[in-house]
Amino acid sequence: METTEPRPPTNVSANATVSGDGNEDIPSLNNMPNHSSSPKTTAGPTASDPQPMDTSEPVNESQPTSETVPQAAAASTADPAPPPPRKRRRRKKLFTDMISTSSAASGLRVLRPHPKPSTAYSYSYSETELVDEPDDGKPHILHRRRGGSGGSSSKISDLAKEVDIEALIAISVGFPVDSLTEEEIEANVVSQIGGAEQANYIVVRNHILARWRSNVSVWLTKDHALESIRAEHKALVNSAYYFLLHHGYINFGLAPAIKEMKLKPPEGAPKANVVVIGAGLSGLVAARQLIFLGFKVVVLEGRARPGGRVRTKKMCGDKDDIVAAADLGGSVLTGINGNPLGVLARQLGVPLHKVRDICPLYLPNGRTVNPDIDSRVEVSFNKLLDRVCKLRQAMLEEVRSVDVSLGTALETFRQVYRVAEDPQERMLLDWHLANLEYANASLMSKLSMSYWDQDDPYEMGGDHCFMPGGNETLIRVLAEDLPIFYNRAVDTVKYGIDGVLVHAGGQAYRGDMVLCTVPLGVLKKDVIQFVPDLPERKREAIERLGFGLLNKVAILFPYDFWGGDIDTFGHLTDDPNTRGEFFLFYSYSSVAGGPLLVALVAGDAALKFEMMSPVESVQKVLEILKSIFSPKGIAVPDPVQAVCTRWGQDRFSYGSYSYVAIGASGDDYDILAESVGDRLFFAGEATNKQYPATMHGAFLSGMREAANILRVAKRRSIVPAERSNSAALENGDIDRLFNAPDLTFGSFSVLFDPRSTDLESNAVLRIALKGEKSGAVGIYLYGLIPRKQVIELSKVAGDLDRLHMLTREFHVRLVGRKSLSNMAESLLTVIRSSRLSNLS
Repeated sequence: METTEPRPPTNVSANATVSGDGNEDIPSLNNMPNHSSSPKTTAGPTASDPQPMDTSEPVNESQPTSETVPQAAAASTADPAPPPPRKRRRRKKLFTDMISTSSAASGLRVLRPHPKPSTAYSYSYSETELVDEPDDGKPHILHRRRGGSGGSSSKISDLAKEVDIEALIAISVGFPVDSLTEEEIEANVVSQIGGAEQANYIVVRNHILARWRSNVSVWLTKDHALESIRAEHKALVNSAYYFLLHHGYINFGLAPAIKEMKLKPPEGAPKANVVVIGAGLSGLVAARQLIFLGFKVVVLEGRARPGGRVRTKKMCGDKDDIVAAADLGGSVLTGINGNPLGVLARQLGVPLHKVRDICPLYLPNGRTVNPDIDSRVEVSFNKLLDRVCKLRQAMLEEVRSVDVSLGTALETFRQVYRVAEDPQERMLLDWHLANLEYANASLMSKLSMSYWDQDDPYEMGGDHCFMPGGNETLIRVLAEDLPIFYNRAVDTVKYGIDGVLVHAGGQAYRGDMVLCTVPLGVLKKDVIQFVPDLPERKREAIERLGFGLLNKVAILFPYDFWGGDIDTFGHLTDDPNTRGEFFLFYSYSSVAGGPLLVALVAGDAALKFEMMSPVESVQKVLEILKSIFSPKGIAVPDPVQAVCTRWGQDRFSYGSYSYVAIGASGDDYDILAESVGDRLFFAGEATNKQYPATMHGAFLSGMREAANILRVAKRRSIVPAERSNSAALENGDIDRLFNAPDLTFGSFSVLFDPRSTDLESNAVLRIALKGEKSGAVGIYLYGLIPRKQVIELSKVAGDLDRLHMLTREFHVRLVGRKSLSNMAESLLTVIRSSRLSNLS
């Protein structure tokens, strides 16, 4: 990577330390002169999850953004007065058209009764009821007669609007307009797919969902849901209510009333024991939901903190007079409409800050980009993407297996249509490419042309937002009261017909099922050994999907010198090889609690960045900032503190988030989400086809797997491990097996694993303890022991010495028959099956 020679560092110490998770370097930047008081900044706009009546129009990002660009004249070289700031629409990918719900509403047959008064909800509806299929076979919205003025047409119109609003809310959450989700089909929410029952169910489901969204701080009971639906349709309400409840679409979150109910498991014995690997967003959410559903849960986390790739760090000066909270990992809530994280913020009373779409761009010399050239290049960039989409459509229709990189396709079209041949235009195009690499955490050369944007139809609408105080605000509350064991890095997961055994931090954790939420980067590194190996289909999906890298430099300054009227600004470079190096700056002054800037490093630059020293990285950022603000007469002060992330070197992530690599597709996300043998489950952003690479995608995957585990437990009637041990084999069967042991010495009898003669293979040991007076056997103790230790034990003379060696040197735990581990029970079952097979 070619770079310009950096200026000599000023007030930057070369002393740097590594702290936290091993993914951040913190240079010592506290040797600073005194400055005058910081200028005041204006507070930015706030945003929140929309209420049910919110009808704000989504941004149509498929249209060229030049329509919104002020047509200001180019800045004069003699008088570099900046042009009006350019409003820059976020364009992660290509968006499909929004589906209108008005047409869908005309096909719904819903009438509800007059709502009963409710102390918890003030959501009111027309007097309506559900009806059967009309005689003419056509769907209708019917009105039940009642007293009072007003024609039926106006009432039908009001109902149609009401149903339409509820449908829009359901769409924002991710439900289709007029069909069931795969989850609903698997849950058998209706007796028959299609027809009147399904249509009515959809309206009931949308109604319940909208009703809870109107007041997310109160627990919505089934009785509340029934208040506005006639009693004879209780079955539909039951079906919709419990589906939404178990899958975490209603009654989730951090409001006091919700938390109290969530941490109160149902009465009676637990359904099963679940080991959750990872205390990131997906693991925390799944654990809370599983406890609510009646499971016994333990969470194993390799780090010393919860949150995973969501990491907020407190930054401050020597005297703690300047403090800010920096999100070093997941930061932006991408789309607030329907976003469950927006619900959590509402419940906590945290007003979200809308990320303003004004994003001025600066040339390497610090001058503002000519707005006309900026607009022209952005339109050309969008047209290039459109042409790539048409090309891939033609290719997929002919040969589905052909795929090339998105970067190759774009560059080919750029040359064919002679786009961005002017140096400044080329710099602008490189900036857009860097922004695309940031959105996907990958190089353009690695992105699949065919499927890189496969999740577009599902993207949540609404504003992009910051969370004041950092996203760890959510993590901290989500982790409260959960049984989390920190510093427990999992190395082995054994699973089989009898349960699971998870080895972490030198200890073993037994359960009935295990939920693995580690990042895709960890799975790619084979850090965790699965016994037996994962199915080939899943291993291939892990290999095909990409796991990319995004890094940040967070710098706390003594005051906000860049102004409080923008949240982002960009910087261009004349070297295409470094286009992603500090190309975009986020201003967190409005939400961090202090004057904080975060510079992003994407694409190839993110990889090379991890090889640079933190002091060199910070110095480069300061040079860029000085090139932008010094010509305006604004002095860039020395930093108070700086943090450089190293997510690629973090052994608990090995990167930032997933992307669709060449040869992969959205189907690989689904494959990665598949459970194995009804014992091993997977969650995390890389298992969510609809919302990958997002915090809400991780959240929703945790809810999804909690519901899947519940469904499996119900279907198989899994008995918790501690109660299933005695059920595997009857005592009589055990006695018959030990009547013909493979080895016996003194009071010790041993049964070897018939499948292996390896010295590391396990064996079941039984010790007969005799009564003091009669000499008859009074009790048996059992233990699981490697074959090689059995051989050593057999060479020792005397039962007492053998017992000492067994417990003190080999640390074998001796238990009664009913307390045998799952692995021991499984081995006994194998031995019994082998002997029965030999007899036959």
